[in-house]
Amino acid sequence: MARKLIVGITQGDGNGIGYEVIIKALADERVLDMFTPVIYGSSKIFGFYKKQIHNIEQINTNVINSAKDIHNKRVNIVNCLPDNVFVEPGQPTSESAKSAMTALSRAIADIKAGDIDVLVTAPINKRAMVNEGFGYTGHTEYLEKEFGVDEIAMIMVSESLKVGVVTGHIPLKDVAGSISTEKILSKLRIMKLSLQRDFGIDSPKIAVLGLNPHCGDGGLLGEEEQQIILPAVQKANEEGILAFGPYSPDGFFGLGNYAKYDAVLAMYHDQGLAPFKALAFEQGVNFTAGLPIVRTSPDHGTAYEMAGRDLADPHSMMASIYTAIDIYNSREAYDRLVEGRMKVQMPDLEIKARGGKIIE
Repeated sequence: MARKLIVGITQGDGNGIGYEVIIKALADERVLDMFTPVIYGSSKIFGFYKKQIHNIEQINTNVINSAKDIHNKRVNIVNCLPDNVFVEPGQPTSESAKSAMTALSRAIADIKAGDIDVLVTAPINKRAMVNEGFGYTGHTEYLEKEFGVDEIAMIMVSESLKVGVVTGHIPLKDVAGSISTEKILSKLRIMKLSLQRDFGIDSPKIAVLGLNPHCGDGGLLGEEEQQIILPAVQKANEEGILAFGPYSPDGFFGLGNYAKYDAVLAMYHDQGLAPFKALAFEQGVNFTAGLPIVRTSPDHGTAYEMAGRDLADPHSMMASIYTAIDIYNSREAYDRLVEGRMKVQMPDLEIKARGGKIIE
């Protein structure tokens, strides 16, 4: 039996729906039999939002200063914000942005130290955080820099659909100039390994979308498909990656062709996320592939208009928690399998397998 994991959960923007979906996701005490939650934020804000939620039974909490002090049968709260922290539900403020940054920083430090096993991040307000000097356009870009990886892939995950994107949080006008054959190929490599290691799919099939309407109509509406995307698909095939396309997104999703593939690679943010959220919004999870740690997040934003009104749906947060646990366990199993195979093939070497790489 897999051991009970320690799940770190950042509060996100305290003026949004983060605390509400976290509280609702952890309200059933049976979750404590499956994992140990550690919330990074404020016990004061936790208590404030708990009072706004109806039909929530007593939640046994353990207020701590460090993840080293967790109680395995309680909802742990790492108090990393000042006691006088102020809550303004529905309002993006300087204080809420700074608090989100502090909570995230503490959680990152703890997962690097091995005090938590996986990281689940509640929604932030990107503009407010950038205004306070965050320096990144989202969690994904921050984590890429923080863990020193060359490239990651944002993959939206549900039971029936997985969608990655080539370009992330950039203006639409910059998309065409930001895609290249090598960038697409790099994303396909990350997605293939992630589908194998994180989701247990042995030979994943990945559909690649075009950029222009009707995939450019043979160059009439754009040449990126023929000059950039198709060569990337061909090179991926040469490397043993089962990539197919490019496909015109409207027909691809409209006809349900996504069901024939294990994952889809879109060229830009809304091309992939709009159909994903239309098909799987309540159960959707944002997963960052290519990191040395497991990080997931709900597929929704701060939803200020709902904050403090007991209206938020916790299913995406719940899915984020359980997906993170599943991915962690899948990685452990995959790495043991790879390490075992290598020891059989090269018994005289001491080998460790991590992320599909062999280190002598």
